[in-house]
Amino acid sequence: MFANIIIDITHEKLDKIFQYRIPLELENVLSPGMEVVVPFGKGNRLTKGYVIGFSEACDYDPSKIKAIQEISREGIAIEGKLVALAAWMKNHYGGTMIQALKTVLPIRRQEKEKVKKKIRLLLDEREGRKKLEFYLEKNQRARARLLAALLDAGELDYELVNRKLNITLSVVRALEDQGVAVLESERVYRNPVKECGQPQKQIIFTEEQRYAVEQFWEDYQKGRHGTYLIHGVTGSGKTEVYMEMIRRVVGTGRQAIVLIPEIALTFQTVMRFYRTFGDRVSIMNSRLSAGERYDQMMRAKEGKVDVMIGPRSALFTPFPDLGLVVIDEEHENTYKSEQAPRYHARETAIARAKMERSSVVLGSATPSLEAMYRAKEGAYRLLELKMRSGQQELARVHTVDMRAEMKNGNRSILSTKLTELMADRLEKGEQMMLFLNRRGYAGFVSCRECGYVAKCPHCDVSLSSHRNGKLICHYCGYEEEKYSSCPECGSRHIGEFRAGTQQIEDIVKQQFPRARVLRMDMDTTREKDGHEKILAAFANEQADVLVGTQMIVKGHDFPNVTLIGVLAADMSLYTDDYRAGERTFQLLTQAAGRAGRGKKKGEAVIQTYSPEHYAIVTAAAQDYEAFYQEEIRYRELMGYPPLENLLAVLVSCKDEAHLETGCRYLKEYALRVPKEEKVELIGPASPGIGKINDIYRKVLYLKAKRYDTLVKMKNRLEQYIEINDGFNTMRIQFDFNPMQVF
Repeated sequence: MFANIIIDITHEKLDKIFQYRIPLELENVLSPGMEVVVPFGKGNRLTKGYVIGFSEACDYDPSKIKAIQEISREGIAIEGKLVALAAWMKNHYGGTMIQALKTVLPIRRQEKEKVKKKIRLLLDEREGRKKLEFYLEKNQRARARLLAALLDAGELDYELVNRKLNITLSVVRALEDQGVAVLESERVYRNPVKECGQPQKQIIFTEEQRYAVEQFWEDYQKGRHGTYLIHGVTGSGKTEVYMEMIRRVVGTGRQAIVLIPEIALTFQTVMRFYRTFGDRVSIMNSRLSAGERYDQMMRAKEGKVDVMIGPRSALFTPFPDLGLVVIDEEHENTYKSEQAPRYHARETAIARAKMERSSVVLGSATPSLEAMYRAKEGAYRLLELKMRSGQQELARVHTVDMRAEMKNGNRSILSTKLTELMADRLEKGEQMMLFLNRRGYAGFVSCRECGYVAKCPHCDVSLSSHRNGKLICHYCGYEEEKYSSCPECGSRHIGEFRAGTQQIEDIVKQQFPRARVLRMDMDTTREKDGHEKILAAFANEQADVLVGTQMIVKGHDFPNVTLIGVLAADMSLYTDDYRAGERTFQLLTQAAGRAGRGKKKGEAVIQTYSPEHYAIVTAAAQDYEAFYQEEIRYRELMGYPPLENLLAVLVSCKDEAHLETGCRYLKEYALRVPKEEKVELIGPASPGIGKINDIYRKVLYLKAKRYDTLVKMKNRLEQYIEINDGFNTMRIQFDFNPMQVF
């Protein structure tokens, strides 16, 4: 038997797998993820490596293959656990082992350590005074100045001595040589969490919160490490429940990871955790410098951090004894990676938790259909929080039909109702948020007079507008010409929505000149602390109106916000995606939940051209169960997840004809699947953008009841691709249950 090994992952490029012979004494002992010691290079230098798999065949001359020396004395390293997780990800989502390893081990090279130097006096008071007199007699002023300062303080910061006392390193070395003082170096970790002086308020749990915590804790103490779904209305205190669960787990000496969907949420979330856990909490996100990221990983490995907070990459924090993973707003599509391996943080967290005997807690006011379906089937344990933690009422929601507004002569993006309520809030000194639902903004075509939307006759999704004047379905390839007038009512007001956050900001300033307006979108948050500055300014009531995209309606808590305006609620409703209804319901419910979280009552205005659509009706009523029942029937009828599973095979190539041929071969090979496995094939079809940077693209969908059936199909296709040279010029990726249509 031979072992496939990656050498010294932290420092070397992850571009090659080496084979080693397994000695007889280790044949039944090794497992993927174990850390081993192997001879490496011409000098057979003993170095560490990680076992990623096994093989009975050898790719080289067996006589030249070196043997594994031993299993590392330190046992299974933290990275070893993550290598095992990478192996699971490769099998579960496709791609190469190298891609999976680069995902789970994001810190691949050691950064320069930040060091703090200090000078410590070695002499007692009497000896020190005597030495000081000697320096003064000999006119050694620099040495005397340093010694006098040390006699006062006992210990001094080297940077301070160098800058303020103008003492050079040679003077310090002279005192060291004479045994007067010593220069010591101490590693200092870069900590991206800025301290917050506000103390943690005493939390008084509601009956529902206490029940959720105790049910989790009872299972945890008995060693039952499962997956829990906390379904709590907006403002029900899910974060307080997470913190109490984490506090108890950390109390047992284990660590916790808290995943959040957006960098924008980090600031408020971290402040709440910091007040409870102090500097034992840290963050991980893409805005950190390489040095900061490296230091957070090192702090975690060395047990100097108990809680790590961040987007999905924080899931791979190398904690020595992980006890709990919390995924807040688990319904968010940002938990799905868009790079190979296209993993979902929810499934990957559950896989890691099983490997490390940990628990997983999912939380949302609007759980994904997948999570709720599994909870109802008994795979997850459902814990419900039906009341807001401060007993506040949910916001009163007004649904405005924008077709009627147009008939009444109002062509502004702000409805009459919203304008009236905005004027009222400005008069009262209360705050408001205007949310522009921009997701899929250039996708569907609709009529502003009657609300008609161009839909595919075969797939029950909207047709997408392409630059070539065509309306195309991204599921089956159906296409038709763009309309110049509405097929339903004949109106010429048909087309795509064009307004952006900047235009909304300008409209608000024109209509309400005295209003202080902040805008939060990709343009205004480019700098490192962009999100934090805007949110802090709004929290400090330095603005009356916050205009933004979906990043402003997720997880934020502003007590003085009493009005939410949702502009263009339909924008996500008619994207060419079977999840469109679910995403719209989630966004609208989350948006409405931002209002009235303090003592004042809140209101929300939803502006729509489709007020009768079930996603909008149930979101206005904030009735998740009614939405779930309606949506699950639609998914069952159409054979979409979570009732069935989808595998998207994404193929791209510079040669369009070669791409067409390759996709045809892939489909023909996939059709040879045994009939008992029941796999349905759709396509290949062109995705939304058929060509990017002169690279042509196609997508083939495979649909099956069981997920593992699609994993087998993926494995077969990977083998087929590997043995056929014709695919060498193509890029092929697999995406299970994609969060977006390609």
